[in-house]
Amino acid sequence: MAPDASDLPVKRITQQLDLPKLDQQVEALEETEQHFVSQEKVLRGDSLGALLIRLGVDDNDATNFIKSDPIARNVMQVKAGKSVRAQTNDEGELEWLQATLMASNDKPARNILISRDKDGKLVATDSVAKLERRVEMAAGTISSSLFAATDDANIPDNISTQIVDMFSTNIDFASDLRKGDHFNVVYETFYQDGELVKTGRVLAGEFSNAGKLYQSVWFDESGTDHGGYYTFDGKSLKKAFLKSPIEFTRISSGFSMRVHPISGQWKAHKGVDFAAVTGTPIRAAGDGVVDFSGTQNGYGNVVVLKHWNNYSTAYAHMSRFAAGIHKGSKVSQGDVIGYVGSTGWATGPHLHYEFRINNEPRDPLSINIPNAAPLAANEMARFKGVAADMSHRFMLLRPDPMQNSSMRLASR
Repeated sequence: MAPDASDLPVKRITQQLDLPKLDQQVEALEETEQHFVSQEKVLRGDSLGALLIRLGVDDNDATNFIKSDPIARNVMQVKAGKSVRAQTNDEGELEWLQATLMASNDKPARNILISRDKDGKLVATDSVAKLERRVEMAAGTISSSLFAATDDANIPDNISTQIVDMFSTNIDFASDLRKGDHFNVVYETFYQDGELVKTGRVLAGEFSNAGKLYQSVWFDESGTDHGGYYTFDGKSLKKAFLKSPIEFTRISSGFSMRVHPISGQWKAHKGVDFAAVTGTPIRAAGDGVVDFSGTQNGYGNVVVLKHWNNYSTAYAHMSRFAAGIHKGSKVSQGDVIGYVGSTGWATGPHLHYEFRINNEPRDPLSINIPNAAPLAANEMARFKGVAADMSHRFMLLRPDPMQNSSMRLASR
């Protein structure tokens, strides 16, 4: 049996230790080069000088470099509220500075890094930021307007706008909203070093309006670089064709009999003319493949697109074609395929647009535009997995677990 520890002998040893003198400690500290890392948020109306002072930078060479270097001066394009980090030595000389520019106009977020090379010379580099993707969920209840509700729920404005676009074919957000209407949304965000850099796409949303529940989920089809929104049973919510291939325009001639502006003869006008200035972008009305790109008699420069289910569209009198538009190239709805002009038999700049079914022209303003093609059968298994995940997220967001039994799912 082991002895009781309290019965063991105890011996105390005392030893004198020599401590370094205070002046020696200070001297050693002074001989060690110090480095200081600071992080500051850019303020509205900030100047470069004010920002560098807050970062502890006291370096005229660095200030002049940032002002004059074409890459380094982008530091002052950082949006208010975003952070800039810098490291200085104990003399306030800049050793490095890092800032992130937000994504804009289809350009990815970028990192601007100012540092010193092996000779101590300042250099600046610009690289695509490596971002951490997160999936966030939020819920809100309408008391006055959608944007007031999304503000209360700390939902970014970009996501709020996407909610409107997602449900605008079913809900008029100016007149249909009711106090107590509820919505749930799942969306992407992208972070770097714990700071929000940008918001992404709405992945799924549901909106309860006047007792009707509308739902939508984003799905990327295999082997494509685009996707779309679908109901939870796989029906596309996107219309197959845009109402107009040009934004902000007016109709100068409709689909009807008319006196031809050049021949002076009565003739059927088999399309719709959209008046616009030369160079206005022309968008593909729907997903498809370029069937023809070139010059055709009175049409001038024309592009013909083939779509699913025997639909086709034609775009005439272009001033020029967009890059990459040639026979066999694939286009997505909204892609720019050319630019307004007055080539061929045209008395002024405009787009002549034709909508055809089995090669027979139809009035694009009066036809019942179909929804986009449904998901292929071989995509349904993967789609159901995505939809099930989003449905589970919505269950977690709903304030009332019994909401499903008391809410009527709106038909599409």
